[in-house]
Amino acid sequence: MVPSRLLSSLLALPVLAFFSLSASALPRPRTASSTAALKLAVRINSYGIKNIAAADRARIQVLQAGGSASVNATNTVTTYTASIGVGSPATYYTLLVDTGSSNTWIGGNKAYTQTTASRDTLNKFKVPYADGSSVSGEEYTDTVTLNSDLVIENQSIGVASKTSGMGGLDGIFGLGPADLTQGIVDDAYEVATVMDNLYTQKQISSEVLGVFFAPASSDDSSGELTFGSYDASKITGSINYVPITSAYPANTFWGINQSIRYGSTPILDETAGIVDTGTTLILIASDAFNLYQSATGATLDKTTGLLQISPDQYEQLSSLYFTIGGITYELTPNGQIWPRSLNSAIGGTTDNIYLVVSDSGDSSGSGLDFTNGYCFLERFYSVYDTTNS
Repeated sequence: MVPSRLLSSLLALPVLAFFSLSASALPRPRTASSTAALKLAVRINSYGIKNIAAADRARIQVLQAGGSASVNATNTVTTYTASIGVGSPATYYTLLVDTGSSNTWIGGNKAYTQTTASRDTLNKFKVPYADGSSVSGEEYTDTVTLNSDLVIENQSIGVASKTSGMGGLDGIFGLGPADLTQGIVDDAYEVATVMDNLYTQKQISSEVLGVFFAPASSDDSSGELTFGSYDASKITGSINYVPITSAYPANTFWGINQSIRYGSTPILDETAGIVDTGTTLILIASDAFNLYQSATGATLDKTTGLLQISPDQYEQLSSLYFTIGGITYELTPNGQIWPRSLNSAIGGTTDNIYLVVSDSGDSSGSGLDFTNGYCFLERFYSVYDTTNS
């Protein structure tokens, strides 16, 4: 396992992987060949609210209620975006990458350009946000271009007529399980996702998605999505697959079971939660958070909503250990702090040390007791495998 302090130079991550229990395809061998990659860009939000802990909690509360919460971009400090083509010839849109929702929609900042490939289904769509607002409009099917190797025909896309909180982004690129499309589009129980269509249209041989996020403090704060496989050059060690949890509501997302300890002290027994690119922080149940705060000696900073520690406390900080499927992943002290170069983006003081572990707002036992967000995924490569159920 690569120590987190070295990631800025090595940019090769330990890896964990999940499979969906809803797949019906026959098992196929997992290989690292024939990959098709899509580069991502990272954007640091300079607008909207500063309290990212409150924004993340609001999102998770919607998910705990069984909703499908898309990302409100103005409430997210660090966002990963992809340039996606729609139409033929393609018009390119900057879309936020979200594994916590599954519908793809455009029109938040840039108007939809129709071509001969565009077809209006006359169905309405509506996606709720975690803060209570929503995006709504009309469903179309159209050609979607991810890169020169990946072109999807007749992909369902939402064309927004009413949006809020997108902060200059054009829409959402939904990469969650297909179940999350239920109830989003009128007259359609469920719609085929981008990953579904890539597979059924034989653009990829296995319904696998590899996600690489470079740490925000590194020299290359970018990322990459790999469709149909994973990028072996980005990882160290072996791939460790775990099944989707059986606990609701985590099992409707990319949900897993894990336990967490701080140093040698257990703070969260094995329980269900989710891995989510649409959440910035690492959220844990309130009882676990209280144990973590006590162990670190941190105090709560009201401006950012984050825990704050002194330089002396940082020197005493222990690693966090996440055990998933019998494999333990170490998040070193460096991995637990918000990048100090980005303190101003969250309304913090330049030299302060803030922790990225925050309170989910509910006690353990909710069925969604943790969320491993960006700050976790920037340290560990993740693979999402639907085909190999």
